[in-house]
Amino acid sequence: MQRRCHRLSSEFIVSLDMGSSKVRAIIGEINDGTIQIVGVGTAESRGIKKGAIVDIDQTVHSIREAVNQAEQMVGIDIDEVYVGISGNDIELHASHGVVAVSSDDREIRQKDIERVLQASRVIAIPPEREIIDVVPKQFLVDGLGDIQDPRGMIGVRLEVEATVITGSKTILHNVIRCIEKAELGVAGIYLLPLASSEVALSKDEKQLGVVLADIGAGTTTIAVFEQGNLVASRVIPIGGEYITNDVSIGFHTQFDIAERIKVKYGCALIEDASRDIQFKVSRIGSNEEQEYNQVDLAEIIEPRVEEMFVLIRQELEQMGYREPPAGGYVLTGGVMSLAGTIKVARNTLANSVRVAEPDDVGVRDPSYTSGVGVIRFALKQQPGSTRSSTGGQKKKTRRTVRRKEPFLQRVKSWLSEFI
Repeated sequence: MQRRCHRLSSEFIVSLDMGSSKVRAIIGEINDGTIQIVGVGTAESRGIKKGAIVDIDQTVHSIREAVNQAEQMVGIDIDEVYVGISGNDIELHASHGVVAVSSDDREIRQKDIERVLQASRVIAIPPEREIIDVVPKQFLVDGLGDIQDPRGMIGVRLEVEATVITGSKTILHNVIRCIEKAELGVAGIYLLPLASSEVALSKDEKQLGVVLADIGAGTTTIAVFEQGNLVASRVIPIGGEYITNDVSIGFHTQFDIAERIKVKYGCALIEDASRDIQFKVSRIGSNEEQEYNQVDLAEIIEPRVEEMFVLIRQELEQMGYREPPAGGYVLTGGVMSLAGTIKVARNTLANSVRVAEPDDVGVRDPSYTSGVGVIRFALKQQPGSTRSSTGGQKKKTRRTVRRKEPFLQRVKSWLSEFI
């Protein structure tokens, strides 16, 4: 998973967001060093539950459906994707790397940065775990620290203090296998809280300290940032599906009908709901439809949403934070699209709270934060990759069709160079 040595092979970056409810392929186009979202493909997530792959074939089908939609929208063929990953199996390890500056003139170049990051990967980890990524905290040049980009500086010794992110080989291999069975290459794997933070958090918030909670359909990822770095991450098995399940039970209707009702009429705060907004619901075991109003729906939704935020606060305490950092909470994810949720969050968490979402046209919704974040994070990690389109107009192209070397084999080949 050689992140910083990889070069972008076209003017497009594609992220694959494999959620419990939806699988999304999002295409970003590079123009003059900036990224613009130009295409989105969405499919029902049939093989993923609680953020984990439970059916390879169904997951592959969902990936292909989402990718096909994105390809048709933009008019390109997608060969490889960047993917984000999270879970309680993720571990953060402090690491330190040291190398001698290689050039005769002692100027630090990109290859020196790559070498010192590779040196920081040499840590002892159990055989069932695998390195996902290496994130530098600071560089040091001849003992001088707090350097974020040492390129161009003069020195003899280059050091890095970094965070090495590791995950379960089983989970990583299943993700990679699904993508490769969908006839796609894996361009890179990133930790989702880091990727989402590119969209959801400002530099000042990361420095001051903040809690980022990404509330999806099946899981909620809680990440704590302090002094500009990710310091803790945890996933809890709650999300929008719990709300839908309560609606299904309360209205005695099918789960998919309950989901549509929640999305269309749902309100998380009873006092904001209206009795004038009425709808009919097909009930299980009956040919008749029952009429309800938005207040009836809110009376089911509000207690569950409130409970979710109580659980987030309790999980943060178990992570060692009796109080959140000074920046408070930043919330994102599909659940935050539900009307009234932000008010419930402020009342329950009793702290500063805001909702984050991408500002790109067509994806201005909290449910797109992860997918867009992976694209922005991928672009940020690619030195020299921010080149503009050469043709000035989009045209359908396919690079030379070839049998890709499996991603895991590329990792083994890369590691063998340092053994």
